[in-house]
Amino acid sequence: MKKRILLTSFDIWLKDQQTNSSDDLLLEVTKLDLIPHDLTFLRQLPVDVQLASTQVMEKINAIQPDYIICCGMAASRTQLSVEAVASYGEIVLQTEVNLEKLVAGATAIEISYDCGKFVCEGLYYSVLDYLSQNKLIARCIFVHVPILNQENLMGILADFVLIINKLALSSSC
Repeated sequence: MKKRILLTSFDIWLKDQQTNSSDDLLLEVTKLDLIPHDLTFLRQLPVDVQLASTQVMEKINAIQPDYIICCGMAASRTQLSVEAVASYGEIVLQTEVNLEKLVAGATAIEISYDCGKFVCEGLYYSVLDYLSQNKLIARCIFVHVPILNQENLMGILADFVLIINKLALSSSC
């Protein structure tokens, strides 16, 4: 049985931005015919924690995914970063996905413990909290995506597809 995976990305938030690398990456994934999983894309979420969280929770309720991969742009990073935790005030929530197993075999993915203090962490925290409060079996990770260019696109795309495949094919992540 195919695993249902929800993938999210954000819209741009600065006037001088042409695109958001998280959305650029999901656009590249949509072009791949080689991924045999049940993928649902929720692209260009508003850069607002409440609005984005509401849209993601509505989509979770509608499709009942097995996994949620939220993506956000991290212009200062040079490789994919899978976030282990998200916090709100003193409360810290951790993903239930085994990140060490998830990133094994990747060429350039780091596990991060700093989701930032912007909309990315707010969305990640909201989704983790929603899954926990509602006792849903879905698991969520957050992936920060660096600026994409001709030099790094293929490697980042390959590592991202590795993440999707490992989540879809493994019961141990």
